[in-house]
Amino acid sequence: MFTGIIENLGEVTAIQNDHTNIHFTISSTISHELKIDQSVAHNGVCLTVVALNDNTHTVTAIDETLKKTNLGNLKIGSKINLERCMQMNARLDGHIVQGHVDQTAVCIKREELDGSWEYRFKYDSSAGNVTVEKGSACVNGISLTVVNSQIDEFSVFIIPYTFEHTNLQEVHVGDTVNLEFDIIGKYVARLMGNR
Repeated sequence: MFTGIIENLGEVTAIQNDHTNIHFTISSTISHELKIDQSVAHNGVCLTVVALNDNTHTVTAIDETLKKTNLGNLKIGSKINLERCMQMNARLDGHIVQGHVDQTAVCIKREELDGSWEYRFKYDSSAGNVTVEKGSACVNGISLTVVNSQIDEFSVFIIPYTFEHTNLQEVHVGDTVNLEFDIIGKYVARLMGNR
């Protein structure tokens, strides 16, 4: 369980193919604090730490994860959003995030405003996922407020702190991001027969 509040911006330092799996080694300032078997969200994808070495940690993404997320697009030097799992005695600053990416979306707009940025994302609505105005959505693991919600697209506005401390700074029009829709919305959609 996560909150969507990014803790650290890591960097991919090694990528190793292993049959249909990929092992990613990440350098970050929190890597030395991690433990083997610990769950960490990487761009919003919950992955298990399988190896540690100095200031790096390694995680494995299986074929199913690679097909449903943007992790397969990572390269050496790619920036990746990191968040350790939520502590039950801590404040929930973002929203309830499972680390289970529902689907990807494509950035169709990135506009620098006077002190903030607007991003607009388009996704395939045939999977039954929905956003609601002023609701929450998780983009690359970042808890964000939905603006201008449509059937298959939505916008978010980014403050300078979020822009500087997440990999949204590297997201441009045409790039793919991971989406996790609000868990409460998903249950409501299921109960209403929309999924």
